[in-house]
Amino acid sequence: MAKKIVPVYDPEGESVGKLELPQFFDAPLRLDLIRRAVTAIQSATFQPQGRDPMAGMRTTAESIGVGRAMARIPRVKGERYARSNLGALAPMTVKGRLAWPPVTSKKVKKKINRKELKQAMFSALAATTLNDIVRARGHHIQPDRELPIVVSDDVERMTKSSEALKLLKNLKIWEDIERASKRHYRGGRGSRRGRPLRRAVSALLVVDKKQDAQLAFRNFTGVTVVDAKSLNVNDLAPGSHPGRLTIWTQSALKSLDARLGRPN
Repeated sequence: MAKKIVPVYDPEGESVGKLELPQFFDAPLRLDLIRRAVTAIQSATFQPQGRDPMAGMRTTAESIGVGRAMARIPRVKGERYARSNLGALAPMTVKGRLAWPPVTSKKVKKKINRKELKQAMFSALAATTLNDIVRARGHHIQPDRELPIVVSDDVERMTKSSEALKLLKNLKIWEDIERASKRHYRGGRGSRRGRPLRRAVSALLVVDKKQDAQLAFRNFTGVTVVDAKSLNVNDLAPGSHPGRLTIWTQSALKSLDARLGRPN
């Protein structure tokens, strides 16, 4: 299969050369592996939950036994106490213990084979080059926008948001940044108290070394800057949905090619 050649853009949006894409962009799309890989990566951040072993059991409640025409529920002892003779301790009573409380010993981290994780990475990388997949994910890109978008290494040395803004407009993807800035909501359907603020995901900038690029792009909603060394499937397919709008620098593609090699 002939390798794909794409143009390289400078910060002004002008083509300054061409680049031959690595072979991993030709990998087949495997949604099942991407879903498994994202679940495994996200589960590593889960915090084990547990309960106090004595929760709901700090009481004098005790069952009075049978033969008194009363339920055998443990009842609080005492004659003048406000809660005397009230049910306690049992799971079905007020302030009683939980029947099956969560324990910290539960294994919440999911596992995935290394070969499957690598194949999922190749599949997520290939999805970033498919216009239909990128648009189906919700990104707003112009019909003549060729994917993937490769820029020169000058982008990694940007320090000002004004320079990043100019780059995004010159690459004709500013419309997607505006889409992400307007979509922010809490929870799922409707607004609920105590739920974190959720925002839409926009462009991903993959660099060889972060340098000052984080400072330039951090003010744009949904834009993420990741170095090629720490790039994973969760960055390329947030929520296990592949096809994130991705911008690559020349050095990042070379580093990633050296890190991953060729797909099987």
